[in-house]
Amino acid sequence: MTVFILVPGIFTGGWVWDEVAEGIREFGDEAYPVTPSGTSGGEAGAATDLETHIQDVVHLIDRVAAQDVVLVAHGYGVHPAFGAADRRPERIRRIVCLDTNVPAPGAPALATAADPAIRDRAVGAPEEKWVDPPAPEGWQRWGSTAGLSAEQLDRMSRLAVPQPVRTLTQPLALSGATARIPTTGVLCAANGSTIALVQSLVRLGDPRLQALVDPNVTFFELPTGHWPMLSMPGELAGALRRAAAGEGHRLDASTDEQPPHLRPFLMHPPEVPRERVRHVDLYLPDSEKPCPAVVFVHGGPVPENALPTPRDWPAFAGYGRYAASLGAVGVTLDHGLHDLADYDRAAADVADAVGLVRAHPRVDAERVALWFFSAGGLLATDWLATPPPWLRCVAATYPVLAPLPNWGLADSRFRPVDALGAAERLPIVVTRVGREHPAIAATVDGFLAVATERGVAVEVVDVPSAHHGFESIDHTAEARDAVARAVRSVLAHVRD
Repeated sequence: MTVFILVPGIFTGGWVWDEVAEGIREFGDEAYPVTPSGTSGGEAGAATDLETHIQDVVHLIDRVAAQDVVLVAHGYGVHPAFGAADRRPERIRRIVCLDTNVPAPGAPALATAADPAIRDRAVGAPEEKWVDPPAPEGWQRWGSTAGLSAEQLDRMSRLAVPQPVRTLTQPLALSGATARIPTTGVLCAANGSTIALVQSLVRLGDPRLQALVDPNVTFFELPTGHWPMLSMPGELAGALRRAAAGEGHRLDASTDEQPPHLRPFLMHPPEVPRERVRHVDLYLPDSEKPCPAVVFVHGGPVPENALPTPRDWPAFAGYGRYAASLGAVGVTLDHGLHDLADYDRAAADVADAVGLVRAHPRVDAERVALWFFSAGGLLATDWLATPPPWLRCVAATYPVLAPLPNWGLADSRFRPVDALGAAERLPIVVTRVGREHPAIAATVDGFLAVATERGVAVEVVDVPSAHHGFESIDHTAEARDAVARAVRSVLAHVRD
């Protein structure tokens, strides 16, 4: 028999686990939902801090008197769960992180709060003692509400409790004992997390993620939003029982196979002269007169120490050479999107690169296209909002066109869909892949729907059988044709 201790996230209590707990008990295991103390108001509640909630979990571990405890933590709950596991490591078989990351020692929960307004308010107004729960329409600021009915959202708001600010601002003190405890991540695809996405980030070489390839780390994925205990309680209960048994997907730790982003480009454009200017590479066509330019903007986040840098990845170099072979200056660049908080920095890098390109003597400064890839799609916002007259086209390939729910960018200015009203005269070309990550596909669908409503023409190049990053992994006739069609369309616009 396994004992599950279920730790809720922000604003919720033990009630949020009711159906999951019932599903666990049906198989003969025990389930103990935690209701954090200090959430009912009053001065005593205002004094509640993270250590209070850690002790809530520790006391429950001691009370169940089991040597085979699985701690399950949702969202904020990962902080008290890891704090308790650090104090009772010999009692914990596994920690399950439900749609949340392993917390960093010494970091407060506020650092990972999904709602940036809460982060700003807690830092800027330290005299505040509580964070109030959202109204039904406000839960989406804390994660995707996919899979929840209106009745469930109403119930969440009705039963929600204020969160003591000190539970979010007190740093999490860990001794290191939790490093030896096996962990499982249950990812929620509609909230922006998938196993494939995590694997791709690991293969980029980010040292912060290398611990995830440990054999004691497993993953499950559910096709729902941030609250699967309400939207898919039966499926979640099953995943938790399998996690307790050590099952789940393990990330590929192999270094023998070339990572996808370093595999060859799907086409074989000829070699052309390349000129490097600071963080920009220009692939030059066989022409002495100024030519139109296409600037290819990579996505991310890309680890700051990653080598080679994106402008030298085969796909981007391939696009640059291909554009040059067709008579345009192909441009690749490096920008500073090393973390999700770096979009302002990355936008400034892109603007600087565009200035360098337009000043180059081989470039027709009045005929430039910008082409964004993956999470770089958010960087299209400024150019769509106020397109300069020399910008002849904006293109995007498997783009992210709105911040994903778990990115903590709810108030970000980088929302291409909000800029569509000013883009009526600007040609837009979107390459859409059929095997896209669900949360990313939703941003593309939403963008196209708004474009249709506002009368903004968007040319869509569909690649039904292709994956995100298909230029390096899907060497098919369909994929090659899609690249050729998109490039031809963009070049037609810059030459128009």
